[in-house]
Amino acid sequence: MKIAIPTANGKLCMHFGHCEVFTILTVDEKNKAVLAREYLTPPPHEPGVLPRWLGEQKVSVIIAGGMGQRAQELFKEQNITVVVGAPSAGPEALAAGYLSGTLIPGENVCDH
Repeated sequence: MKIAIPTANGKLCMHFGHCEVFTILTVDEKNKAVLAREYLTPPPHEPGVLPRWLGEQKVSVIIAGGMGQRAQELFKEQNITVVVGAPSAGPEALAAGYLSGTLIPGENVCDH
């Protein structure tokens, strides 16, 4: 399984579409362990580009602080699970919380 987390300065970037880099974690769901880590620079932000691009990266889950409803729908079309309202934390901590079921999403910080 691959989990994508938009990051800036090593932590979750609260503005999903304007992050510096995506941290892509390949994880072992059964053992709840990170197997590999990649840092990928996203293509320029345009509607619909990131869902296709992350789908091409074989991402299964995206953890975000906030994301617009249309973007969430586009990710669903790519069979990517979206978790919004995540706190500003490091990618490994967010992935560990997701895998263990302890990641408690808060409010979607995106208003569009």
